[in-house]
Amino acid sequence: MADMTTLEQIFEYKIVAILRGCAPDRIPDIAAALAEGGVRLLEVTLNSPGALESIRQVSAVMGDRMLVGAGTVLTATEAEAAVDAGARFIISPTLDIETIRRTRELGAISIPGCFTPTEILTAHRNGADIIKVFPAGSSGAQYFKELRGPLPHIPLMPTGGVNLDNIRDFKAAGAVAFGISSALTPAGQENTGPALRQLTEKAAAFIKAVQ
Repeated sequence: MADMTTLEQIFEYKIVAILRGCAPDRIPDIAAALAEGGVRLLEVTLNSPGALESIRQVSAVMGDRMLVGAGTVLTATEAEAAVDAGARFIISPTLDIETIRRTRELGAISIPGCFTPTEILTAHRNGADIIKVFPAGSSGAQYFKELRGPLPHIPLMPTGGVNLDNIRDFKAAGAVAFGISSALTPAGQENTGPALRQLTEKAAAFIKAVQ
């Protein structure tokens, strides 16, 4: 894994597990359970308590088993803080050109959130590596497929509302990766043995669905 670039790893492993609002002390166990199921990409949203410390901690503990990134990054300054904490990719819900450029300057992968064709092309032209199509679930795989028609050269990652029922449709529509939040890691994810085992099983099911 260490020999692949960050971007290659995202294309290879595809499933980005999103942790939002998760208490920092619970994140290492959750990360380990996800990794056990084959998930190699973890996004800790910056609007979570102690997010930067969590990114630092999981990066250190998981090493090459898990690539850690930051989500809900709204400014270039936040991108700097996240990369400093060890984030290898920067994900935003919105298109902010300054954030894209700073992320790239820092050597991290830029994944801004866009919805319209104009936003997607603008982000791509300003250096975004992958475009997060958000929210994806409400518009569905058909909208995603239609976006890919005129923009087949731009790597797209559906996020928001992607689950085991529709992920294969998004894959068939040409998605290169998938941001998965509550369908995999609900905000109230428990750290009991059975809950963590269930998380590992669910992670494995998502990995299987995109292979």
